[in-house]
Amino acid sequence: MPHTDSYTRFVNKPLGKKLAKTVGLPQPVPLRRHNKGDRLISGPILVVGDSPAADAIAKQLWADDYDVRRDPGLKQPFAGIILALDDVSHPADLSDRVLEVGTALRGLQSNGRVITILRDPQDATAATDASLMAARHGIEGFTRSLAKEMRRGATTNGIVLAEGVEMSAPSAQAALRFLLSGRSAYVAGQFITVSSAAGSLPADWDQPLADKVIIVTGAARGIGEAISETLARDGATVIGVDMPSAGEALTAVMNRVNGIAVQLDITDHNAGNRLLALAEERFGRLDGIVHNAGITRDKLLANMDAGRWDSLIGVNISAPLRINDQLLAALGQGVVVENFRITSLSSTSGIAGNRGQTNYAVAKAGVIGMTQALAARLAPTEGSINAVAPGFIETAMTDAMPTATREVARRMNSLQQGGRPIDVAETIAFLHADAAAGINGTTLRVCGQSMVGK
Repeated sequence: MPHTDSYTRFVNKPLGKKLAKTVGLPQPVPLRRHNKGDRLISGPILVVGDSPAADAIAKQLWADDYDVRRDPGLKQPFAGIILALDDVSHPADLSDRVLEVGTALRGLQSNGRVITILRDPQDATAATDASLMAARHGIEGFTRSLAKEMRRGATTNGIVLAEGVEMSAPSAQAALRFLLSGRSAYVAGQFITVSSAAGSLPADWDQPLADKVIIVTGAARGIGEAISETLARDGATVIGVDMPSAGEALTAVMNRVNGIAVQLDITDHNAGNRLLALAEERFGRLDGIVHNAGITRDKLLANMDAGRWDSLIGVNISAPLRINDQLLAALGQGVVVENFRITSLSSTSGIAGNRGQTNYAVAKAGVIGMTQALAARLAPTEGSINAVAPGFIETAMTDAMPTATREVARRMNSLQQGGRPIDVAETIAFLHADAAAGINGTTLRVCGQSMVGK
């Protein structure tokens, strides 16, 4: 599959670029994606603000030999801009710093990054401070709106620090690196909340999953294939699971990533225990699971039958619930590691709803509920559970959509193009690293800031 769609390739040629500009058509650009060994970003990084978070970020980036500036200078082009707003207590405090960023934006490089740093707007201890809450929620609105002003593949995202969590925390550092890098190519207008200082930094940022054993369901093709490849690239051993009917494709993927293939129907009521027994026999440990397997059975509710409804609910949410129960029952007993990680595929359909997908929306919204409910159970052992909600991702399923519908769906986001399975996979790999232990119970959208949902 090419890295860009045919329209994006056309408008990045001289004739297409001129035509698109003349008639006001979208002008998406090829996105910068991560390759093993890549630096986070190429070019100067401007750090705006004088809070402890700003100083910590500058110190970290300097230590990694990045070109960090604390002053925008005159017509200086930047590859990244980090705006520290964690010390803001009133909306009127924003003016100087955001306007400084506005000036610097004029020279932001193609595929540049803008990252805001803020304190948690949901923090209960500050809930009655009207000025403080207005400022923090204002920063959320600022970040989302600025993300929609980005052009040429650039993105804006935010890192939310809970009270008492500093930028030196492993998950804050990991989130900063993720958002600066090509790993977050299709993440725009989103917030990564760091709720604790849990976790540890890797010895090698290129191998953050070294020695881990992770199950991936639905691993034979599409997003599951990309997840398996990315986890293996980052050092993990993958146990790939799929239906017997996909056995040949699954074996090919697992052979490529040096994983093991397991032909298993995840709706089997003993599926979790069978996977646990396999992990114990082959590796003696299990570090995480990615609930990627899913199906669609689209129909308007007026035309829905029990077969379509029940089969989808069974695969997309009942199976992950049951498997989690079985795996977590073994937490701390020797095979399932203390800092066990779970990620699950949700969807923007589960956030915003989608015509003809009431069953799918139930399941994908259910994944978000499951994630929130299990977060507290995993937190004491530095484990975590998170959900990833893809938007329009270029897969065989979206290739089958009518051309006009597909083309509209591709352009209905801030990056004006569809994402790739690798974009979802990179986010999941980030969440499974030890450094991300302080990110727990969240749903992170990988949708290019799709114009649907909150």
